[in-house]
Amino acid sequence: MGLSLSAWLYSRAADSPPSSSSAFPPLAVPTCSRLAVILNSSPVPPGDSRSHWSSVHRSPHFLLSACKQKVTRSPVALSSDGVRAEMGVKSGLHVWEVLWTPDHRGSHAVMGISRQDCPLQASGYNVLVGGDTQSWGWELKTNQLWHGGQSLGLYPGKRRKCDSEAADFKPQSSSSPDTKVAETPLHILERVLLVLDADAGTLGFVVDGIFLGVAFKDLPRGVDLFPAVSSVRGGATIQLRYLNGATCDPPALMALCGLSIRQFLGQQRQSQTDKLPLPPFLQHYLLSSH
Repeated sequence: MGLSLSAWLYSRAADSPPSSSSAFPPLAVPTCSRLAVILNSSPVPPGDSRSHWSSVHRSPHFLLSACKQKVTRSPVALSSDGVRAEMGVKSGLHVWEVLWTPDHRGSHAVMGISRQDCPLQASGYNVLVGGDTQSWGWELKTNQLWHGGQSLGLYPGKRRKCDSEAADFKPQSSSSPDTKVAETPLHILERVLLVLDADAGTLGFVVDGIFLGVAFKDLPRGVDLFPAVSSVRGGATIQLRYLNGATCDPPALMALCGLSIRQFLGQQRQSQTDKLPLPPFLQHYLLSSH
């Protein structure tokens, strides 16, 4: 059975669609097996409480929707406003989706994570998420990373010479001459995934289906960490959804096998599992787990 499936998959590898013209694939960083399985699994139900913005921990200038998954900033001048998720995590690998239309970002549009005491409102136009030692943020317009009120350089960084170095990516120092390479920042799409590994103490991002590597390391362990955003633009609407998570245990062998098959199929053939030389039960598993 395994040999038949391998032959079937490889014989169709040449039928894969051409690679995307997006600017992000060349910046791809290899993912661990836990993250790869999460990104290729069905999301949890949309009503999950981990998808909610906090009704308490937000600027008064952010209006919360009835479903608690959307916030909209009021058109207030000379104010920086933030909001964090209702629920944080202390352990595990977790992925959230943030939808934020580029036309509704303006300057100082930041997403990232925060501890419970991150300031969520300030006078003037400033970076809030990453503006203190209690938060870590990625400023979307300039691609800069922020923590402790300091720019830590640009993200994503240039690819390393080998995969092992890419997996251990460190943000560039703000004083590094390499920061000059991004005079034209990347245009960050509407959908961004936050990837928080609370066990490893790292935060990274996925854009256009591409994992861009670790943005922040050495995050505090054993404390609640919350997805958070900050904005200065009136009318900005930001939506949060928790997609999935995993413990520190390795993925199940069945999940890894399913991932390999779906990767060989590609996005264009995900619905054609009924043509695989597999029993109906396994065909159903491949459909239901994606």
